[in-house]
Amino acid sequence: MSDALRALITGITGQDGSYLAELLLGKGYEVSGMVRDPTASLGASEHLRGDVHVLEGDLLEPHSMRTAIETVRPREIYHLAAPSFVPASWQQPGRTLAAIGGSCAAILEAVRELDASTRVFIATSGAIFGEAGESPQRESTPCRPVTPYAIAKLAAHELAGALRARDGLHASSGILYNHESERRPENFVTRKVTRGVAAISLGLQQELPLGSLEAVRDWSYAGDIVEGAWLMLQQDAPDDYVLASGVGHTVAELVRTAFACVGLDPQAYVRVDRELVRAPEMTPNVGDPTKASERLGWRPRVSFEQLVERMVDADLRALRDDGQP
Repeated sequence: MSDALRALITGITGQDGSYLAELLLGKGYEVSGMVRDPTASLGASEHLRGDVHVLEGDLLEPHSMRTAIETVRPREIYHLAAPSFVPASWQQPGRTLAAIGGSCAAILEAVRELDASTRVFIATSGAIFGEAGESPQRESTPCRPVTPYAIAKLAAHELAGALRARDGLHASSGILYNHESERRPENFVTRKVTRGVAAISLGLQQELPLGSLEAVRDWSYAGDIVEGAWLMLQQDAPDDYVLASGVGHTVAELVRTAFACVGLDPQAYVRVDRELVRAPEMTPNVGDPTKASERLGWRPRVSFEQLVERMVDADLRALRDDGQP
């Protein structure tokens, strides 16, 4: 590869990876993405095929990640890949821990041995705080994770900090809160809502079954979040940052905002499915982005309302094109 800025993205096929790849390409980077099968679809980044280099690698095969790093010799690594659907982590906790914590360890070990000047971004989660007892949460908030997914993310977060302190690695942990877009898979509640609202408005669906409408989330736009990740690696000193909007919204607010985009009353279509209702969370999962704002100059540009409208509009376009919910 040339002497241009080089970046390696794990998870390039996902929502975040696609927005990050676009951002980096726009800044003149040579972008490589690690995928399990280079011959398969690039998912959310398929439109970037030909613009990015694709390498084979698997989160559960540490040697493959080391080989990818050795091949690319990146200045920056963005480790985004991880199982992201939290309920599934209860089914395979061991695999979840290996895929998240183990892959983070493999990347940091490879960087330490191959080129310790490489800058590494580790995507962790606001879920690491769990039942912390305070909301919003900030970088100093105690961590009391309550799911295998969150425990694995905390392991990655702590490992990055430990190797940063011991070995001087430029490793930073991005504590990411919920971030969405039209590229979010449909098993997430935001896309379930916006897709359902779009389908109902087009007469393709009659009702929208949901779980608890009182659950609170801190939702941001994925494109804003990956910009924060990039800013973290431009700093002289590595550190950990909460990337969040700082505002909590209930699922009920999400639903009302989405239905307002198509001029419909949600009460006529929303049905609470008791089988989907989870136990209420004691601590609202809302992040405090003050540190990122003050030190990185980062702040979300897309509001909650703009995000929901963007997603509904995209789902309307998609459904009109294929005629299927």
